[in-house]
Amino acid sequence: MTGSCELLCIDMEKAEDLRRARLEQPAAESVAALAAALGDPTRIALARALADGGELCVCDLSWIVERSEKLVSHHLRKMRTAGVARSRRDGKMVMYEVTPAGRALLDVLLPAGEVHA
Repeated sequence: MTGSCELLCIDMEKAEDLRRARLEQPAAESVAALAAALGDPTRIALARALADGGELCVCDLSWIVERSEKLVSHHLRKMRTAGVARSRRDGKMVMYEVTPAGRALLDVLLPAGEVHA
């Protein structure tokens, strides 16, 4: 069985309604970039720590996810650029938190009670 139809049979009314309602390319690219921002095990772990712990600095996050501060900073920069995390300076420290968009994406990726070790 292949993934293509052997007979062209379009439900034109439904297909046209869905075609008009589809995401435009820029919006689809934006959503894909947001999803890709958590497409790495370290970034998932960082987002989860931020969602559970609120604002945290790189030192805390590095210890929590057991990765180097340099690597954590790199991933946080990607997350911030994509809009799933934000930062603010507090004196000499930079504090990070997950954004509402990041939290919503994390809720989809890690539904409560459905993630197994």
